[in-house]
Amino acid sequence: MSNTVAFHTLGCKVNHYETEAIWQLFKKAGYEQTETRADVYVINTCTVTNTGDKKSRQAIRRCIRQNPDAVICVTGCYAQTSPAEVMDIPGVDIVVGTQDRSKMIGYIEEFKASREPINGVNNIMKTRVYEELDVPAFTDRTRASLKIQEGCNNFCTFCIIPWARGLLRSRLPEDVLQQARQLVDAGYKEIVLTGIHTAGYGEDFKDYNFAALLRELEQVEGLKRLRISSIEASQITDEVVDVVRNSERIVNHFHIPLQAGSDTVLKRMRRKYTTAYYRERVQRLKNIFPDLAITTDVIVGFPGETDEEFRETYDFVRDLGFTELHVFPYSKRTGTPAARREDQVDDDVKKTRVQQLIHLSEQLAKEYASQHEGEVVDIIPEEADKEDPDSDFYIGYSSNYLKVKVPASADMIGKIVRAKITKAGYPYSEAEFIRVLDGTGALERV
Repeated sequence: MSNTVAFHTLGCKVNHYETEAIWQLFKKAGYEQTETRADVYVINTCTVTNTGDKKSRQAIRRCIRQNPDAVICVTGCYAQTSPAEVMDIPGVDIVVGTQDRSKMIGYIEEFKASREPINGVNNIMKTRVYEELDVPAFTDRTRASLKIQEGCNNFCTFCIIPWARGLLRSRLPEDVLQQARQLVDAGYKEIVLTGIHTAGYGEDFKDYNFAALLRELEQVEGLKRLRISSIEASQITDEVVDVVRNSERIVNHFHIPLQAGSDTVLKRMRRKYTTAYYRERVQRLKNIFPDLAITTDVIVGFPGETDEEFRETYDFVRDLGFTELHVFPYSKRTGTPAARREDQVDDDVKKTRVQQLIHLSEQLAKEYASQHEGEVVDIIPEEADKEDPDSDFYIGYSSNYLKVKVPASADMIGKIVRAKITKAGYPYSEAEFIRVLDGTGALERV
């Protein structure tokens, strides 16, 4: 009888991608995946905030309770930054950080033989080579993620990630392209480029950069949509703008982290752009796509943020016309310069400001959706409508990231469906089905 493995993933899209990659390693070793009591538990942890650490510890303890006899293997960012803390949790057997995941199966065999806990965490700051992890398909996704780089060189004052992920390492272009072809061959119509600092890709190469990779991905036969999970304003170079202008596959939606719309706050955060530069780069993209969707991240209540600085952020967000915001109250991360500042903002003030921005986000999202009522869009259905399971509605995203409900059937999941938006709204719009596209050639622009 084969061994069973269960996964518990916390945190970002990169972690979810890596869990899929780790599953491939277990699959090759003859394991079966289960969501119930397992022989091995792999907990992929997060450390982006102190809360991430706490949730990671809770998840580890929950897995230990499910089967006290199981092998408990902890990996990910919290394991990387605090291996001793993780090893001290009674019941943890193996700790692997954000590198050397391919050694996990060997460590499990070693532990079974010796019953001695194993700490496999090394100094991530000395790592200079991208760890190749293959994901030929995803267990439950209709959009395929494709990780192209690891690590970050920015050292923003609120962020622990360089210490959890190391310095920037890019994946070899030939490996990226090979996996892109593999994903298209597996039936994926859309690929989402992802990483810790995605568009920093190639900064560690001599004569190859992110724009060059985009140009080569453009040539991948059968690929319909190419989405960049996140791109910093400072990385929207003239060359990248040029590639986007000439592309038939890069979608009209960009996620460009802002963090603050106040230049004084951006300076304290050690971000590499001003609001004027950010606005100018967005305008360059809007000149290419008149219906461009821009989503962003905003941190509220960063140490020292005054009412006036918050108002600057609020006004900037409103005036730029984002389509949706991910709003986070500033959360102390031990070990970062921002956490040591004495001018921390009161929690109640943060809460009020967060609510104001969430309200603004909903307003902006509704306004953006309403502009598309009556339009014909292409949607990739992802799942049945959970709110109304008896209906024939399926939910998917248009190229500009509108969440749309459309009458469809299970066999249309993952395919490109043309539909007309009949009722614009937020969190989703409703559309009437027109037809399934036959999949030949590049997507028609609608």
